[in-house]
Amino acid sequence: MNSILGDLFKTIYEVIILLLPLSIFFMLFQKFYLHLPKIYIENLIKGIFLTFLGMVLFFEGVEIGFLPAGRTIGEYFGGLDYNWILIPLGFSMGFLTTYAEPAVMILCNQIEKFSNGFIQGKIIKYILSFSVAFFVSLGMVKLVYGLNLLLIIIVGYSIVLLLTLFSDKEYIAIAFDSGGVVTGPMAVTFLMAMALGAASTMEGRNPLIDGFGLISLIALAPIIPVMAFGLIIRYKGGIKDE
Repeated sequence: MNSILGDLFKTIYEVIILLLPLSIFFMLFQKFYLHLPKIYIENLIKGIFLTFLGMVLFFEGVEIGFLPAGRTIGEYFGGLDYNWILIPLGFSMGFLTTYAEPAVMILCNQIEKFSNGFIQGKIIKYILSFSVAFFVSLGMVKLVYGLNLLLIIIVGYSIVLLLTLFSDKEYIAIAFDSGGVVTGPMAVTFLMAMALGAASTMEGRNPLIDGFGLISLIALAPIIPVMAFGLIIRYKGGIKDE
């Protein structure tokens, strides 16, 4: 019990340190430059409080639940004789964690809003979820069969660089932002913990070498399909115009 309370107070302190500078920054701008109506300030204070409460509960829940659960699942399946089951498991977990990632929801909503509905957020969400699922399963292939992470990264980013030569600027921007968004708390806390747990129980695997590196694949995951989606949209539009 004391340990949980200690972690809770530590989380509260860290969240305060995160939110305080931003709040002070806004208040200074409000006083000297913005001069927004009082209702905006009241809503901002409510928003800061709700954000503080949500972040504390989320980080504490991650520490108590997601990290131990991910590590335990990885240890269990990594210790099986048929540990190849980590590959389909990684696919399903990659899809679910990305689909449930709050930052992904926000990104997809913003894309749909600022494209005036031309780019549907729901489609982008499925693209991100399936792409992360594929690359997480690829990371599990690397873990189970000892593939070279550097080779996967070099091939992946070579394809990315090639696609940037032909893609529209809008889709390039969305693709690289998506790469940062999918590496949110859900992916880092659960998927990385699962990979580390599996690597710690598999013979001949080093958690530092074989467990880490999964997040680099997740960051790469959405960039290629989002730019490819943009090229498909352009191609279809060109045919339609003709």
